Amino acid sequence: MAVWIQAQQLQGDALHQMQSLYGQHFPIEVRHYLSQWLEGQLWDVIDLENPQEEFKAKRLLDSLIQELQNKAEHQVGEDGFLLKIKLGHYASQLKSTYDRCPLELVRCIKHILYTEQRLVREASNSSSPVGGMMDSMSQKYQQINQAFEELRLLTQDTENDLRKLQHNQEYFIIQYQESLRIQAQLTSLTTLPPADRQLREPTLLSKRATVEAWLTREANTLQKYRLDLAEKHQKSLQLLRKQQTIILDDELIHWKRRQQLAGNGGPPEGGLDILQSWCEKLAETIWQNRQQIRRAEHLRQQLPIPGPIEELLNDLNSTITDIISALVTSTFIIEKQPPQVLKTQTKFAATVRLLVGGKLNVHMNPPQVKATIISEQQAKALLKNENTRNDSSGEILNNNCVMEYHQATGTLSANFRNMSLKRIKRSDRRGAESVTEEKFTILFESQFSVGGNELVFQVKTLSLPVVVIVHGSQDNNATATVLWDNAFAEPGRVPFIVPDKVLWPQLCEALNMKYKAEVQSNRGLSEENLVFLAQKAFSSTSINPDDYRGMTMTWSQFNRESLPGRNFTFWQWFDGVMELTKKHLKPHWNDGAILGFVNKQQAQDMLMSKPNGTFLLRFSDSEIGGITIAWVAENPNKPGERMVWNLMPYTTKDFSIRSLADRISDLNHLLFLYPDRPKDEVFSKYYTPPLCMADLIT
Repeated sequence: MAVWIQAQQLQGDALHQMQSLYGQHFPIEVRHYLSQWLEGQLWDVIDLENPQEEFKAKRLLDSLIQELQNKAEHQVGEDGFLLKIKLGHYASQLKSTYDRCPLELVRCIKHILYTEQRLVREASNSSSPVGGMMDSMSQKYQQINQAFEELRLLTQDTENDLRKLQHNQEYFIIQYQESLRIQAQLTSLTTLPPADRQLREPTLLSKRATVEAWLTREANTLQKYRLDLAEKHQKSLQLLRKQQTIILDDELIHWKRRQQLAGNGGPPEGGLDILQSWCEKLAETIWQNRQQIRRAEHLRQQLPIPGPIEELLNDLNSTITDIISALVTSTFIIEKQPPQVLKTQTKFAATVRLLVGGKLNVHMNPPQVKATIISEQQAKALLKNENTRNDSSGEILNNNCVMEYHQATGTLSANFRNMSLKRIKRSDRRGAESVTEEKFTILFESQFSVGGNELVFQVKTLSLPVVVIVHGSQDNNATATVLWDNAFAEPGRVPFIVPDKVLWPQLCEALNMKYKAEVQSNRGLSEENLVFLAQKAFSSTSINPDDYRGMTMTWSQFNRESLPGRNFTFWQWFDGVMELTKKHLKPHWNDGAILGFVNKQQAQDMLMSKPNGTFLLRFSDSEIGGITIAWVAENPNKPGERMVWNLMPYTTKDFSIRSLADRISDLNHLLFLYPDRPKDEVFSKYYTPPLCMADLIT
């Protein structure tokens, strides 16, 4: 639940404390009208103590002002007029207050949000789930930030211990030199007369015994310090591994999954700023610990003391190298995927990014990234670490790019702008598989060094599966392969295995997501629409949604086998509906004027109970990408009897000549859009205005 909704329910002193957070510096009205936007921004990413972060703060300030201005523009009516003026004033006020010091705006908003969360948490029932009604995302971020704070304190503690160890060791070496000096003096006594020797020897022997006893004790103390420090480093490394697992195996994998679903029209995967900030903190902490372990090893070599410390330090050094290697290789990612339906001889783009590139100074010697297209089999071999060097399944032009460091955003990325697939080498197909079911991937690989060539990393990452086509007519079948893969791929799969059958509700979710994205509409597929699709998919007559919940649909049913009595598949029919709606029917779909997913018999049943001239719009069953008008009227052959008529379906070709609205206007016998709306009330705003005489003269 949004914090602002809960904050408004505070009582007494908590409410007073919340209200006192606001004033001219940040009006409470801004918090109210932009609550969702404010809580959705990544304020925690910005380091208030770093002046270089000012550009991020400035972007947030500009976005805030833009949001306020947008909100103001959408106010209507008498009350809306006053609010419009007030919000516009607040936009100007915030700009003049924070334009020269945007970090102060971030500081202010962070303070407000943290205080509200605390007040809500304290006011809520302590047994309430998610730690006092804070949403799970906020709680997860808080846990990650707390772990970073614990790591910072541990690293500071080991740094202090290391300095103490170094100081004690330096003093030990001084005392050891002193013992050598005493021993040298004792040796030189042999050259003295016996009387002189007897006079000086007891004192030197006593001093030597004292120093050697101290050295023995101190050697044990130093060994204990070394072991204690190694144990602390083990603890730090355990916590580092745990934190890195959360960020790379949970958060980054979730981001990649969102990126994959975005390929099906899901919501945008979101920016990488917060992930990069976490990865950079990991890199910084890992590197600090690595340097400490190396300094501890140097101290051990400088003063070898028998014991287990050598093996412990070797293990620590090996572990920290593994951790940094995992971080670097996992954060080499594809920020902008290449198109998943890839046509040969057509320009395409992609962007790869190294999330820790800036922090590890990789940009000091900019690495080059190479892109290669490989087959599903080659991708499998690559992930098994089998030797696939120089293997490819085609030729990509402009497939090399140097990574560039962008100072303003702190990002290191390679932006391939003009790639083109010159040719493709296909493998032998299996069974009924068509060329539009064959999956490839773009392999991006690079090599770079960290810490002045101290560590060299070979990194590679695979794009989402791509289907290669040579002609536009293959696009819809290729899109089906991509849709199925994006929707039903499981994390960590062997490339590019997907289930052969899925539950109908899962497929409905994927179809709805794709439909809304393609048609660019908030009006998705209703339950009635999905029942219609189920009837079509399973050749069923049931109108009960529950009858389909446990049913499964195979890939073959989806896009290999033709629908009964048709020469096209389920997907080809659905894709045709999307294309037609996207190109010609979008406003009418958004207005709710098109029922669309209704069969011929349903249309007849619906219209027969309505007055003559009532009509509805439904997608054609017999033609891909067609829409037909069904209407009820008198039967001219049987007076007194009514019947439902169906026009031949209109297609994209028809609508490129004359629009749907104009065609409906032309048909005088169409009077009411089902159930009872006068047609002009629904469609007149889309009619093409008639040419007046003045237009004809000019």
